[in-house]
Amino acid sequence: MKICVTGGAGYIGSHVCKALAEAGHEVVVYDNLSTGHRSFVRWGPFRHGDIRDTARFRACLREFKPDGIIHFAASAYVGESVVDPGKYFSNNVGGTLSILEAMRDEGCPAIVVSGTCAVYGEPKEVPIAESCPPNPINPYGASKLFMERMLADFATAHDVRWMSLRYFNAAGSSPRGEIGELHEPETHLIPRVMFAALGSIDAIDIFGTDYPTPDGTCIRDYIHVDDLARAHIRALEHLVDGGESMALNLGTERGASVREIIRGVEKISGRQVPARAMERRAGDPAVLVADAAKAREVLGWKAERNLETMLEDAWNFLTARKDA
Repeated sequence: MKICVTGGAGYIGSHVCKALAEAGHEVVVYDNLSTGHRSFVRWGPFRHGDIRDTARFRACLREFKPDGIIHFAASAYVGESVVDPGKYFSNNVGGTLSILEAMRDEGCPAIVVSGTCAVYGEPKEVPIAESCPPNPINPYGASKLFMERMLADFATAHDVRWMSLRYFNAAGSSPRGEIGELHEPETHLIPRVMFAALGSIDAIDIFGTDYPTPDGTCIRDYIHVDDLARAHIRALEHLVDGGESMALNLGTERGASVREIIRGVEKISGRQVPARAMERRAGDPAVLVADAAKAREVLGWKAERNLETMLEDAWNFLTARKDA
C-alpha cells in the first residue's frame, strides 16, 4: 500500500512509519514539525505542511495517491487543553475536518486516526470496553470524540472508511534506539521518572498517594509503541480490504501504578529515583485499564511486549541520547 502518515515526525507516528516500511508499504510523511522531529523522518519522503491547510494537504494526496491515511497530527496534552481549549478544537477538530474534505475531493478511501481513552472520562467500570459510554471531562477528550463523530458522518455521506484506535498510555522506544519518546516539554510519566533517575530533574512528583489502589497511586495501562504500530497497520489493512468502520481500544489489559513504574525504572537503571508526594490532580481517575478483546476479534491483534521491555527500550533510547 501507499500510506500518508500525518504527524509522522512525532513519537508514535515515526514508529508507525518504520513499521510500515519494514512491512513493505510506501510511506509519505506530512507534518508541520511543530512538535515532531525532522530527524525521525527516515522511511519515506517528507512534505512540510499543516493539516489545516486543506489545499496543501489535497496537493499531497494528489501527488502520492495513497491507499489510506494514518492520522497522528493532533495536540495531545490534557492539562494544556483545559487552559487553551481553542488550540485543541482548531487543531484536532478543524485539522481532521480539513483531512476529511481533502480525502473526499481526492477520492482517498480510508483513514485510521489516533484516538484516546480520554473519550471515556471517568469510567464506572474497569477494564474499559468500547461499550462504555463516552463522557470526556476535558477539551482534549472532547475534541477526539468529536473527531470520531465527524468520521462517522463522512462515512455516511462520502463512503470514507475509518477506524479510531483508542489507546491508553504509549510507552517504550524502538528496540534499535533510532527513534523514541522525545517531547518538549516532556510531561509523560515514564521518561520523567527516568529524568529523575538520571538527575535531570530533582524528583518525580507523585500526584496522589491516597487512591483506592494497592499502593495508593494511580494505575494506568501502558502499551509499547511498537505494539501500537502493528495495530495501526492491521487497522488500515482491515479498512482497505473492505472491513467495517469502528472505534477500538488498544491496551495490554494490565495496569501498573506510579510506584510500580518507579520501582521498574530503579531496577533497570540501578539508580534510586527521588520522588515527592503531591496532591491529586483534578480529573485523574484511580484506574484506567483497557478491555482490548474487540481488537483481538476484529484485527487479530494483541499487545506482545511487557512493562519491563517498555522500560528497557525507553531507558536505552534516553541514555544513548544523553551520552551522544
